[in-house]
Amino acid sequence: MKQLWLTAKLDIVESLRARWFQVYSLVFGGIVALLFLFGLTESRVLGFIGLSRLLVTYIQLTMAILPIFVLITTVRSVAGDREAGVYEYLLSLPVSLAAWFWGKILGRYIVIFLPVFAAMVLAVVIALLRGIEVPWGMFGYYTALLAVMAACFLGLGMLISALARSTDMAQGAAFVVWLTLLLFLDLILLGVMIQGKVSPEVAVTMALANPLQVFRTAALALFDPQLIVLGPSAYVILDLFGAFGYKVFALVYPTIVGVAAATLGYQIFKRGDLP
Repeated sequence: MKQLWLTAKLDIVESLRARWFQVYSLVFGGIVALLFLFGLTESRVLGFIGLSRLLVTYIQLTMAILPIFVLITTVRSVAGDREAGVYEYLLSLPVSLAAWFWGKILGRYIVIFLPVFAAMVLAVVIALLRGIEVPWGMFGYYTALLAVMAACFLGLGMLISALARSTDMAQGAAFVVWLTLLLFLDLILLGVMIQGKVSPEVAVTMALANPLQVFRTAALALFDPQLIVLGPSAYVILDLFGAFGYKVFALVYPTIVGVAAATLGYQIFKRGDLP
């Protein structure tokens, strides 16, 4: 455990010095500042006003930005160290491969999630100072959703990084993965599959295999429990899970995907030719 925490601490220190982390923090902090600046807390959409309206918009923007940021920065981790010859020094130190790999994941997770969560806390602080009511239930669930999203794409990023033999290949693969998930947003897959006369249950189930779709639908479900914006697909989702069941599914399934991807990445990393 000591080796794991030391590795995590080293990764955190390196990330805090990196320019990408500064840009990453400014992006999410800037989003909150701009949303307040443009008076979004004073608008009303579907009955939501104040901080609720801001959080709904923030979570939607985060789902577009966070995955690609996490994937691109994470895939450089293992692949970049391989190219830099870090493994030669690693093998000469009393640090196990498991401690190094999982310590790197832990450190990177803290660095990734902290700015996103800090931006939400900043929104709450500003709301309290301005006398705006804080929807603590929504704040708690959205925080959990962001934590799960970061874990999911961090695991996928570590898997890609372990598979790729160069930083360029890792970044290219990360972009392709993100683009593929993005193309199947808004249940685009349903239109294609329904034309092929596939049952709605099968089509929706395949669409929800996309973690990005799961996050987006869960965010919608919080302020639209009937998922009216999804049309007929909502009936299938609510019949399969129920409103509360789907919120739980949106937290559990992506976590499993992230942990499974990270575990597979570790097995590949451990058995591979490190130097």
